[in-house]
Amino acid sequence: MDVTTRSLTNRDGMISTKFAEFIQSYHFQRRPSVRLALFWLLLSILPSTSYSQMSEPGSTVIYIAGSGNKALDLHITRLLTDEFGDEASLVPVRDDQSMIGTDSPIITIGPVAFSKIRQMNRDAPILALMVEKTFFQGYATRTPGQVSAIYYDVPLLRQALTGTTILPQATQIALLASTETVELYEDLVDQLAAYNLSARVFITDSDEQLIPTLVRALTYGDFVLAASDDAIYNPRNIKHILLTAYRRNKIVIGPSQAYVKAGVLASSYAPFPTIVAKAGTYVRAFLAERRFPEPDYPDEYRVEINQQVGRSLNIPLPEREWIAEQVNTMIISGREDSE
Repeated sequence: MDVTTRSLTNRDGMISTKFAEFIQSYHFQRRPSVRLALFWLLLSILPSTSYSQMSEPGSTVIYIAGSGNKALDLHITRLLTDEFGDEASLVPVRDDQSMIGTDSPIITIGPVAFSKIRQMNRDAPILALMVEKTFFQGYATRTPGQVSAIYYDVPLLRQALTGTTILPQATQIALLASTETVELYEDLVDQLAAYNLSARVFITDSDEQLIPTLVRALTYGDFVLAASDDAIYNPRNIKHILLTAYRRNKIVIGPSQAYVKAGVLASSYAPFPTIVAKAGTYVRAFLAERRFPEPDYPDEYRVEINQQVGRSLNIPLPEREWIAEQVNTMIISGREDSE
């Protein structure tokens, strides 16, 4: 009987022998796909003290705190399982698991999971996934090396260059912000000059101001660049923003892949395998040096396009791969020129 079956059957009848035999019959230890499918199932039915029994004695343990979105958690866990293979055992963290050792790194999925783990143990080494820079950078400044992140939001310069690659004639970019979020665009405005581009931020602080302000922004800009600003770009407003822009034959770029499905023309995004690959590099660095590298963005981006919107606006759209390559080339060239 393997270690997993023992951990399931020695809990005073909490898990039935038949259930343990079911797992054994599917070669739980030898078939990663079956093991992964049961990973989050076990999380919901086993007490937290059982998790440590599921890892091999002496093996490296990496804790995972899920977002609560089962599909997302399962997908990222599958990628992490492939990334680490036999290097480490992945152990889920439950809400009622109040004590976590500070020697093992913890990977959190989403801002809520990070916040919960951070409050459970402020000395814990945490690598945050699926968080934005604006949310995380304060933590990184206060506890460098102890906590780090692979940012999920796309750098605004990359989004801006995605827009100008689709519209090569574009030179002016319109930006919408509230008084509280205008700082999101500060770095971008300074960066654009190196690419012979300019941008202007238009401030709107209420729903009543939104559309009139957007109309002024569309008069100035060749397209609208959207940041991850929930005060403006949210399910309540996005339809009105898109309709107003498209009636004036202006496009909207960003802020994420999800918004492309909602009607935005295009957005860059980091594929999950790229995020997890960089997470693997960070965890290995921590295990070797007891410090995480500084938070950073993923190393690869792709482009999502809404072909239907492109056809409606009569905009010829290049291949997604070509757009991503062009943006990469411009960013690399810009870095070299600044050195």
